[in-house]
Formats: sequence, structure tokens, C-alpha cells
Amino acid sequence: MSMNIDQSTGPVKVVIAGGGFAGLNLAERLLKNKNYFITILDRNNYNYFPPLLYQVATGFLDASAISYPFRKRFRNERLSFRMAEVQSIAPSEKLVYLDNGQIAYDYFIFATGVKSNFFDIKSIEKIAIPMKTVDDALRMRNMLYKTMEEASIATDDIERRTLLNIVVAGGGPTGVEVTGMLAEIKKNIFQKEYPELKDVPSKIYIVDGGQHLSGPMSDKSHDDARRILTSLGVEIILNTHVIEFTERQVKLSTGQTITAKILIWAAGVTGVTFHGVPESSIGPGKRIMTDQFNRVPDMKDVFAIGDCSIQMTDLIYPRGHPQLAQVAIQQGKNLAKNLTLIAKGKPLTPFNYFDKGEMAIIGRDYAVVDLFKHKVHLRGVPALFAWLSVHLLSLANAANKFRTLMSWTVAYLSKDQSLRKIYRTDRTQSPAEKSE
Repeated sequence: MSMNIDQSTGPVKVVIAGGGFAGLNLAERLLKNKNYFITILDRNNYNYFPPLLYQVATGFLDASAISYPFRKRFRNERLSFRMAEVQSIAPSEKLVYLDNGQIAYDYFIFATGVKSNFFDIKSIEKIAIPMKTVDDALRMRNMLYKTMEEASIATDDIERRTLLNIVVAGGGPTGVEVTGMLAEIKKNIFQKEYPELKDVPSKIYIVDGGQHLSGPMSDKSHDDARRILTSLGVEIILNTHVIEFTERQVKLSTGQTITAKILIWAAGVTGVTFHGVPESSIGPGKRIMTDQFNRVPDMKDVFAIGDCSIQMTDLIYPRGHPQLAQVAIQQGKNLAKNLTLIAKGKPLTPFNYFDKGEMAIIGRDYAVVDLFKHKVHLRGVPALFAWLSVHLLSLANAANKFRTLMSWTVAYLSKDQSLRKIYRTDRTQSPAEKSE
């Protein structure tokens, strides 16, 4: 497949759909080469840091601490930002059709990430709270604290218990982290701010279809997650799926029913499909299939990187690489290198994922870290400092780092935070609130 682009007519136009880990790392590397003009497309006018969404959702961080405007981050005449969503692609014309027009390209890169997978369960999709975007986090925060206010004035004991019960579907690192944070809030904050609810029996549940919590991590991390969440009063339900959510009833695959108003959905993700991408290029999880160079087969000069892509050419990961930030970052950097090699007519470098490890924070002062393919396991205070350092350094700029560090310091020392305010807008209301 010929990939050469004639640069004699001007800069090579690289259009990147998505400004997440993959798209940003690609753009930042390409900006070092004056032969490229880059356009980033994104539905939001800001980049954000998904691993800390749950802290925005629970009121421990402000949304501005984990997000930063694209236009301020890239003040460069060789990069343009356009707030838009991709509708379809026409490779033969080298055009991408957007919800607000169209754009031509020399190279087009899908870095669109993924969305929550509700497994076609309409009742869950309509009412549950996903954990994928800043809007989701703000909806959750509004819903969580609005529900607490409702419980504080409810007079019926069953109604109060229903309002206070929370179910988290999905026991991966995200589900474990949000569950731990909710348990800490219940333990350290609700008792002080809602004394009228002190004696109301309520529970936080975490439900997962696997045999362990924090599934991708090591057995030691599985055990730590179970032990810490249990000590925080969380009820853990494994080998079980949430199959329906209606009328404040969370129905499980075992036949059990949990009475609760809030269901937080962290149970899976799926890719987004676009018109113009051949059916043969859509792989498991609706991810776009690519070769070892992240090229999309049968689509000249089109690539896919990050969570939305899947490579099945790596013998170590025959089912595709894990959908983690490190994979996206490394693919973005490798593709930038390959686009430069293409311009020079040199052989491309296949993508090889270097697994730096996985980590999760559980509650206020406990974390687990697995390094070097689970060969090294950290827990407790060393893991906590490793988690804090990695997440802090990964934020966009010094202002974000400073705000987050200050918020974490206040929260740790006081076991509290002052960001539990309810702001009502159309976009931050949950589907459940809109239907009331």
C-alpha cells in the first residue's frame, strides 16, 4: 500500500479525531516537524484526564482541575482545533464529514476513544450513571448530593434506605476506585453533615461478573481490593451481572434485587462506529482493526490509535492490547514517528507495547500497584505515593497539578472537601432527574 504524500504543494494535512491520550501525544510529537499541519477534532473544547473523573463525580476535585482547553494548550500556527463530531469518512475523496461541515485530509487518524457499553439494556442506559466524560461526572455529583438532600427530609424508613443505597456495576479499577471513594464519604462526611441520617441502615454494593475485583491486576491486588472495601463496609457481589434497573430496583442475574435509586455504571465500554469504515475493519468490541503500524486495512492513509483501535497482530496480546492510557500514549508517539518515516520513504516501526503496570487507589489512604507484568506488587503507603505521583504528573499543566495537589492535601488532612455543590444545567442533569 503506497503511503507517500506529495509535500511540494504545502504542509501535509493530518486530521486527528479525538483529543484524548492518543490524539494529544500524536499531535505534540508531530508539531516538532514543520512539514505537518494538524487539525484536532473533538466534541469538547477541552482535554480531560479520565482516571480522575470519579473524584470530580464525588466532589473531591473540581472539573477544572482535570481539564484544559485545547486552544490554550496548542497556541501554534501549525495546529488548528475544531469543535466537531465525525459523522462519516470518504477515503476515496479524502474527506471527513462532520456535524458542522467537512474537512479534507492527507492522513486521517481515528483517536475517538470509546463509550459506555450498556449491553443493549435500555432501562440501564436510560437511568444509570456512566463514568466516561466530565458531563457524566457532573451528573453523578448532582445526582448523588441531590439524593442525599431528598433522603434528609424523607419520613418513610424504606424510602430513606432506598435513597441512600448505591450500586456500582463493574469491579474493574474504575469501579473499585469510585466505590472506595463513596465508602469514605459515607464514613467521614455523611455522619457529620447529615446527622438525621446517621441511624438509617444503608449499603454500598459493588457488582461484577468476574471472580475477582480489579480483574486485570494481580491476585494480590484482587485480595487487597476485597479486604479494604470490606473493611469500609462495602458489600461485594461477584460472578453476577446487573441485568435491569427499573423503579428503584437493581435486578441481578442471580435473581437478587437491590433497592436503590443510584446505579453507577462502570461495567464495560464499546467503540463508536462511523459510516465509511468497512464492516470488515470492525473488530471485537466495535474497535477499528489495524495492522501492526496502526493502519486501517482497505482505507488508504487512515489510521486508528488508542482505545478505539485493536491490533491482533501482537503475539503477546492476540486479542488486542488492553484499553489503557499507556497503550494510547505509546501508540500516539509511535504513529508520529511512523508518519515522519513515511515522509522519508523509510520502513515503518511496528507498535510494541511496553507494559509499565497498573494501579488503583482504594479509599482514602490505600492503593495497589502492579509493575512489570505483575512481577512487583506494591501496597499501602508506597503504592499510595506512587499512585499520587503518576496521576499528578500526568495532568495537563502546572495549574492543573497545583489545584489537584491542593485539593488532595486538604481532603487528606481534613477527611473532607468543599466541592459538594449542586449545579443544575440541562447537560449535568441525569436522565433520572430529567424524567422527574
